[in-house]
Order: sequence, then structure tokens, then C-alpha cells
Amino acid sequence: MGNRGMEELIPLINKLQDAFSSIGQSCNLDLPQIAVVGGQSAGKSSVLENFVGRLDFLPRGSGIVTRRPLILQLVNSKAEYAEFLHCKGRKFVDFEEVRLEIEAETDRITGSNKGISPIPINLRVYSPNVLNLTLIDLPGMTKVAVGDQPPDIEHQIRDMLLQFITKESCLILAVTPANTDLANSDALKIAKEVDPQGLRTIGVITKLDLMDEGTTAQDILENKLLPLRRGYIGVVNRSQKDIDGKKDIRAALAAERKFFLSHPAYRHIAERMGTPHLQKTLNQQLTNHIRDTLPSLRSKLQSQLLSLEKEVEEYKNFRPDDPTRKTKALLQMVQQFGVDFEKCIEGSGDQVDTSNLSGGAKINRIFHERFPFELVKMEFDEKELRKEISYAIKNIHGVRTGLFTPDLAFEAIVKKQIIKLKEPCLKCIDLVIQELINTVRQCTNKLGSYPRLREETERIVTTYIRERDSKTKDQVLLLIDIELSYINTNHEDFIGFANAQQRTAANVTKKRVMPNQYYQHLDSHLQVIRRGWLTINISIMKGGSKDYWFVLTAESLSWYKDEEEKEKKYMLPLDNLKLRDVEKGFMSSKHVFAIFNTEQRNVYKDLRQIELACDTQEDVDSWKASFLRAGVYPEKDQPENDDAINSSDTVSMDPQLERQVETIRNLVDSYIGIVNKSIRDLMPKTIMHLMINSAKDFIHSELLAYLYSAGDQGSLMEESAEQAQRRDEMLRMYHALKEALLIIGDISTTTVSTPVPPPVDDTWIAKDPSRRPPAAPNRPTVIRPSEPSLLD
Repeated sequence: MGNRGMEELIPLINKLQDAFSSIGQSCNLDLPQIAVVGGQSAGKSSVLENFVGRLDFLPRGSGIVTRRPLILQLVNSKAEYAEFLHCKGRKFVDFEEVRLEIEAETDRITGSNKGISPIPINLRVYSPNVLNLTLIDLPGMTKVAVGDQPPDIEHQIRDMLLQFITKESCLILAVTPANTDLANSDALKIAKEVDPQGLRTIGVITKLDLMDEGTTAQDILENKLLPLRRGYIGVVNRSQKDIDGKKDIRAALAAERKFFLSHPAYRHIAERMGTPHLQKTLNQQLTNHIRDTLPSLRSKLQSQLLSLEKEVEEYKNFRPDDPTRKTKALLQMVQQFGVDFEKCIEGSGDQVDTSNLSGGAKINRIFHERFPFELVKMEFDEKELRKEISYAIKNIHGVRTGLFTPDLAFEAIVKKQIIKLKEPCLKCIDLVIQELINTVRQCTNKLGSYPRLREETERIVTTYIRERDSKTKDQVLLLIDIELSYINTNHEDFIGFANAQQRTAANVTKKRVMPNQYYQHLDSHLQVIRRGWLTINISIMKGGSKDYWFVLTAESLSWYKDEEEKEKKYMLPLDNLKLRDVEKGFMSSKHVFAIFNTEQRNVYKDLRQIELACDTQEDVDSWKASFLRAGVYPEKDQPENDDAINSSDTVSMDPQLERQVETIRNLVDSYIGIVNKSIRDLMPKTIMHLMINSAKDFIHSELLAYLYSAGDQGSLMEESAEQAQRRDEMLRMYHALKEALLIIGDISTTTVSTPVPPPVDDTWIAKDPSRRPPAAPNRPTVIRPSEPSLLD
């Protein structure tokens, strides 16, 4: 063969194919192989039978006979027999039984009425009459459905063929009968689609003996008509009369040899024609192809092995019969769950979720964005507050007209405002509880191998967290009650009566614009509060919705064309701006909120408000928290009795009462700011201590005891069927990959082999297809694969 050092390569690929087929996995490896394509009755099966040297071991008949891909592995051996991968251990000596088994196995998957399936049948033939070769016999291309075949059978077969021949590691054996027009060859057409350069296509011309008298395929076989880089090889199969008469294969091959030697059009190329030469050529080409693809195949195997290494690590030492296995597994699982839960809460550098906020990061957002936002939403309405203060002052004075501002009115109003803090505090706890439960559920996903253990762990820890829920809420409500129990007017940050009375109306107005001193202090050194993409919702009549890059500072909101911030579209001052919620549109998946001016002025162009849209509600909440830091607050719900607020009772306050109302208003504002600051600080600490840290301690110290008392350890650590199957598949795949790498490592690929032929010069064909190319002294000779020097 001229390349003896490479003879082991084809059996090597056969072993790899068997290894991965036996475990039902392809391992995503494109193993080198030869796919046989052609139209129905093109002679594909006869070519394969001639290779094997056996009569009628492949199904025959009209219509689609090959209805599943047949992976035919030919192995040179002293003994002669066949084996199927689905019938391990059974050797077929009678090749009539091979045909029956192929038909039965085909019907088992596809049914008996002409259905097709892409699931291959693996057949290995050992014989002294074959060269090592691996071919895939594919269904013949058809255009008309028969039997139970679907109307789109043509497209189904085409898709199946493309699954194989699209792969760069697949050589294409394009079989075309000589008694049809080569330009209409289905095989060459589909091969040209996936291999336009002709690097992988080998042409086979069958039925040369059936051509009309006076016509020959000489131009085709000499690679002049529709030239291929690897050229064409002609074969003569047995006729239907020979098949019916059970003509011996050896006699058929002898007749084929005689045909080429005696035919005047083919005798000069007879040494490069015929089934034995085709078999030898394919063996050479496949061997070369395997040699070329081995480095990339080795790299793929190594990367697959590395990707499995970590997952297989936990299964390597698995011993189902080990009595201590369940105890060890339980201890390891509980310990791992505790570590995972703590990492989710405290943060960790490994296995970071890059798509969503979760665990501790989400709780942090609740503490420092969502909770402060909820506190501000509870802020008092100015008109209603002044009305309450005036009533309180009047009721305290009774029938007398008070000369001094009563401190009892201040305490009554402050306590009423402090009580309102209970709702956002309890809501904050509920949000943290939900996130903790989500974190527990996320961490128990790793316990999926043991469904009962996962279920019990989730139930026990979730129950404990809900128990801590009530204790935490009691403690937070106690904090509110403590604030209510003593109004500390000696607090260092409290403005006191004297300062409250001296405040001017201008100062009060200024304070209303930027009331949140805590956030303003934070932002005094931070000019840009937030950057990001937002969608401005505008009606289609006015140009439609568009995405812009927004920049929020303590003084303005600007938006740009993109994140480079070079082309500014607009800048909106934050003075007198507020936020309001907007219902999500019926057809929109985005979440919306709006900005408007409290003085009824246009915000942008002729719009009284601009609607800003985000992809998630979390983004909306985060942007609202950012606006809060900039001093832009949510709109207050207007009371239903709006007319009552503007009643004569409120409007007709005498100057003295008005001054007293304003003084208490300033005092309340100052004191509530102190309480808010204190609650904002204590809430996260309380939740962390009573709920989160307590849950971590419970998981580390008590969870195991609860699991032991929950039921029988054996049933608790019972594996799921899916997990057992997954483990077996994983280990089989792992060992198959290791074995494949060892096999490949033992093969030397340093042997010199024939390179791929150069491209065929076919420029002369367009000018005059009937003439041969004229000889030119400066033109190099075109080397074709049909010449003996390229094949031996």
C-alpha cells in the first residue's frame, strides 16, 4: 500500500466509533469516515458488496431500501465473519443472516413501511478479502414519498445526509450512474454544497456497461467534464440478471476487469478503474485523512476529558456496596450545603453568577436601596400634616387661646409618624425572608442526586427561617415601640424650639426641595449618582420609543445617544421633579415609571411627563433608589377629601396659629429625620443578627441532627434513578475518553503519505468542452488523483 506505518489508523477510528456508540454518545467528536451518497438505484449497495466480496448481504428492492445509516467497518483478518454493535458477542458467518438482521434492525426503529431514521446501524465485517476501511451507507436521495413516508421525505433525507457530510472530517464518496446526465447528479450537487473546493469529494461512476451504444464516460473518467480534485473512478457492478443468478463476486470482479481492458475507450486507464482499485484508493485516502485530522481529534478528546474531570471527581471513588458510603455522603452533602449557603450570603470569588443578583447581593440591595425608598414613600403629605398639627394644637388648648406652642402637639404628631414606619420595616423583613428561601432552594440544587435529602433539607431550613421571621418582626416592632416610648428632644441632631421658630419660609422651601439630608451628604462628594441605559416611551406618532444612555447627578438628569456620552440629547434639571408609577403596557414586556414636574410644566419638549422603561422590576426599583439619592421623591397619594384640606378651616388659620404650626412642622421634620436615620441603621443589623447569622449557625450546628431525626438514613440517602444513570454515563464517557487518548498516543503519525491533489485547472472547459487543453511549454502539468503515483 506504500504507507504500511499508517495501517493501524483505520482500526483505531473503528475502535473510537465503537467506544462512543456503545455508550450511546458521540462525545461531539467528528471521527474521520467516508460517507456514500447518491440517488436511489445508483449502485451504492453493489459497490459496498463488491468491497466485502460477499453476495447480497445488503437489503435490495425498489424504493428506499437503505432507511437508516449503515456504518460499515471493514477489517482485514484471516477469519471471515460479521458483527453488529447491537448484537455484541454474536458472530454472523452466513451473510444472508446479516441482510435479515439489517432489515429487522431497520424495521425496529423505522417501522416496516418505508420510514427513515438518522440512528445508525453499526456493522463490522472481518475478511481476508478486504482492506481496512470505514464507510457509511446513507439512504438514497428521492423526490417522491411512498408508503407511510411523509410528504417532505426528500428534505428529511437531505437533512440526514447533511448531518454526516457537512463535517470536515468526512470524505464524500459521490456515486453517480453513467447512464444519466452527470450535470444532474444528485450526489455531486449535494457534495458541491458542503465541499465547494472539492477537498473531500471522490467521484464514482457506476453502470458503465449499461450506457447507450456509441456513448462513453471517457471525458468524465479522465476528469475533463465537471472535474474533481480527487478525480473519478469507474466500476462495473453485477447486472440484475447476475444478481438473480447468484453470480459469484469473484467472477463479477473478473468480468469488471475484462470490461475495462477490452473496452476501446477505457483500456488506456484500466489500471485506474474497477472495484479493487477504488477500495485501495479509499483506504489510502481515508488513511491520509485520518493522519491529517488526528492532531485536532487529540485536542478535542483532551478538552472533553478536562471538562469532565471536575464532575467525575466525586464519582471516581463511588462504591455502591460500601456500608459507610451513605454516612460519608450525608456528612459531605450537609457540609457542602452549609459552605454554599454562607458563600451565597457573604460573597465568594468562585462560581460567581454573572447574569443575576442573588443571595447576599440582593439582600444588600434590599437594605440600602429598597428599604430607604420604602421609608421615603411613607413620608408625610404636607397639607394633611399641617391640618393634623393645627387640630392637635387647637384640641390641646381647648377653650383657651394658647400663647405658646404646646410640646404635646409635637409629641402626638411625631408618634403618629413613627408608627407609620412599621409597615416598610415589616415589608423589608418579608423581602429578606423570600431571598433567604430562594438562596436555600438554590443551594439545595446540588443535593439533586438524593431527592429525599434535598426535600428534607429544604423543609427543615425553610421552617427554621420562617420561625426566625416572627422573632425578627417582634424585635423590629419593639424597636419602633422603644422610639415611641421616649421622644428625646435633647438629641444632638435635634434643632430644638428656638431654632425651629427662627427658620424662615425661604429656608423651609429650600428644605422641601432637598429634604433628605442623609443622602445629600453622601452625594456631596459624588457628582454622578448613576449611569445606564433606559428606554424613553413616546407614542409612535411622535417618533416611537428609543433607548438612550442616562446620566443622573445630584442636580440633573441627562441622556445621550450612547455610552460614549459625546452626543447629548437633553439635560433635565431635578428641581421640582417627582416620580410616579406607570402601569406596564398590554403589549410591552418592560416595566415603566415616570418623571413629572410638580409645577405642571413640560418636562421634555411638549410632554408633561416622560416615561422611562426598564427590562425588570428590579431595575426600576434600583433607578428609583438612585433618584431618591438625588432628591427626587415619589409622588404622594392624594387623599380623597382633597376639598376638605383646602376648606376654610385650614385656610383661615390666624397668624399666631400658623407660626405655631410651622414651628411644630420643623420640629417633626427634624426629629423624624433622626428616627429614620436610626431605623435605617438598626434594621440591617437586627435582620443580620436574628435571621441571617442565626440561619447560618443553625445549618452548621443543628441541621445534621434534624436530618438524623427526620427519618431512616438509608431512605434519606437513596439515589435517584436519573442520578445513577448520569453517573454511569459520565464514568463510561470518562473512561472511553481516557482509553481513546491512550490509543491515539501510541500511534506514530510521522509516516510520509500522499498529499491532497492540487486544484484541477478547468478554465479551458468554458471555451471548448470538446477539446483537450492545449500543451503549453511554460504551463505545469496538472496532477490528477487518478494517476497511479498518487495512489500507491
